[in-house]
Amino acid sequence: MPLEILKHNFRKTLYLGIFLFLAFFTTVPASAATYKISLLTCDPGDELYSTFGHSAIRIVELESGQDLVFNYGTFDFNTPFFYIKFIRRTLDYQLSLTTTANFLREYNYFKRNVREQELNLSPEQSQAIVAFLQNNYQPENRKYRYDFFFDNCATRITDMIESVLGQSLKWNYPAESDEKTFRNLIDEYVYPLPWSDLGIDLALGAVIDREATEAEKAFLPDYLEASFGRATIIGDGPERPLVSRTNTIYDFPKTADNQVNLFNPYVVFWVFAILVGILTFIGFKKKRLFKGFDISLFTILGLLGVLLVFLWFFTAHSQTKNNWNLFWAFPGHLYISYLLIKKPNKAILKKLLLAAMILADLALVIWLLGFQSFHPSILPLLLIVILRTNFLYYNIDRFSYFRKRN
Repeated sequence: MPLEILKHNFRKTLYLGIFLFLAFFTTVPASAATYKISLLTCDPGDELYSTFGHSAIRIVELESGQDLVFNYGTFDFNTPFFYIKFIRRTLDYQLSLTTTANFLREYNYFKRNVREQELNLSPEQSQAIVAFLQNNYQPENRKYRYDFFFDNCATRITDMIESVLGQSLKWNYPAESDEKTFRNLIDEYVYPLPWSDLGIDLALGAVIDREATEAEKAFLPDYLEASFGRATIIGDGPERPLVSRTNTIYDFPKTADNQVNLFNPYVVFWVFAILVGILTFIGFKKKRLFKGFDISLFTILGLLGVLLVFLWFFTAHSQTKNNWNLFWAFPGHLYISYLLIKKPNKAILKKLLLAAMILADLALVIWLLGFQSFHPSILPLLLIVILRTNFLYYNIDRFSYFRKRN
């Protein structure tokens, strides 16, 4: 969806939410109303921003028929320095309010399935949830600092239901379940988008390679839906399921995608590695170093390293810390490029090449020992770094360019 349309829809939703808030919550006191409350779970979409699906809360006021959705997954495009704040994780998300028909329009347009779990709440519990959301929607409370794993549209709903039901809620987590790290969990969703999968794996550090608990898995809407399906309510009579009924709102037929896209990082990087191997062999035979190629290679790797350093030390993202991709995409590679462009100090250059070779080897060790899971497609890149640093280190004194200029 184009950015301007998203901006327009956000403003329209915001104004509509304010009107509905005033109309709905001031005309019918919470203590006098009867509500049907549901969890909406929306399937993933084709774009990266929709890859992981979505969760929201639907509230129907039975007497008036007012049908609204509370959505924790919105943000204001008009925020000053929007993109800078988005990258640094200083952009606030917020709770928005809209009609159910307006909320579902986007999912119908993009053919994304939507399911509804009606909650088996007492009138008092329903009113407590409405009061909770009413308080959250106050202008001073509706904004929050988004965190993909620990504070998002799904975890906010978990926090709400736990806050309202307290000890009456039993999640009934399975005694045995698949052990999955946070990286494994997101890989389940981004696997069909190989370049996005690579980018996410490059940006996120070793902190997401720990096993997620059953409770933590519910940061993903599908897992939250499953958690609601297992949960029960106790303490106010016989134990009963949290979900009384599941409704399918949209169930679009799946479209078969039999196309094989060869333009993916696995194929591209291995082909690139083979070509670099051939180039290195030719250089060895002809006693040439191909300076331009190495300048380009180390410049790209160095710039990637600068980006990783920025994400680690200069943003508020907790998941970009301890990123050991820096061992092979190292900012110091930029100095190697600089020395290759200028008349090189061979002693310094050889030390830098040796350091780059050792760091790339350490990256392999870190990967093999499980300290951090790297994206599989970077293996040929690691081999390229090791090959070229090794080739330059042992031949700068013998082959053309360096011999002629010194």
